[in-house]
Amino acid sequence: MSFPVHRPRRLRRTEAIRRLVRETRLTPEAFIAPQFVCGGEGVRRDIASMPGCQQLSVDLLLEDCRDLAALGVGGVILFGLPDAKDPRGEAAADLGGPVARALRALRSADLGLSLWADVCLCEYTDHGHCGPLVRGADGRMDVDNDAALPLLSAAALAYAEAGADIVAPSDMMDGRVGAIRTALDGAGRSETIIVSYAAKYASAFYGPFREAADSAPAFGDRRSYQMDPANAAEALREVAADLEEGADLVMVKPALAYLDVVWRVKQRFGVPVAAYNVSGEYAMVRAAGARGWIDEPRIMTEMLLSIRRAGADLILTYFAREAARLLA
Repeated sequence: MSFPVHRPRRLRRTEAIRRLVRETRLTPEAFIAPQFVCGGEGVRRDIASMPGCQQLSVDLLLEDCRDLAALGVGGVILFGLPDAKDPRGEAAADLGGPVARALRALRSADLGLSLWADVCLCEYTDHGHCGPLVRGADGRMDVDNDAALPLLSAAALAYAEAGADIVAPSDMMDGRVGAIRTALDGAGRSETIIVSYAAKYASAFYGPFREAADSAPAFGDRRSYQMDPANAAEALREVAADLEEGADLVMVKPALAYLDVVWRVKQRFGVPVAAYNVSGEYAMVRAAGARGWIDEPRIMTEMLLSIRRAGADLILTYFAREAARLLA
């Protein structure tokens, strides 16, 4: 009796009907747009491996963010390009640095965007790793986890004081969420939200970002602190630890190759989950679209829908502006 009584195609017949029964919806307010901010004025430098993305000085960043706000995009996350670097990444906490200056300008402009600041040291160290280095017993150089914590906390506090609604530690140091929460609360910044990059994998999809943020490691790689792509149960332990330490939201990065992890995190913890649709994912679509191999807007939409369908409440994506325009 199931046929012809049950005909699923009846609910697919027209776009108007398809809209009525659509299970997963994209909305601009779920998009967080990454922005790369540098010093100077009137600076707009194209990023070769990420067509459509630029490094911007604060004045032009402000114009760019006005456009994002007008499109209904939910927020921006800022990555800084400092004028000088050092072995410890001290400039991350500089209140005169590009991220802090951008936050003050955006806060003053009151655009209605949520203001995020990525908290890491890799853009600020002269060696490109996510904290100060120490030589281990095996003779190899590695990040000194515990020495990085006060530096990360100082950077998070500086961004909160400059106007960030949200600080987002992306370094994957053990204990950094607790250290940052303690520093913020101790300075009277208990209202500042922490979005933890809780499950950040040692991925090959980050290549274009490292050009954009000038943060490629001078030697080695980051596998001693970022997660092994083979592991999923470990991600749940990382998320649990960060929530216990005071994270308000958690993030999975990258998104597309780790949709199963996004799903597991959402199902296990039921907290707000963000997923980062990273630079390599973006660049692949742009490159194939430029060659006419794919329908770029449809591919973009399918990608973003898959991330939402997997359970992400928020998507950090370089497609934020284009996707918001398409939805409009």
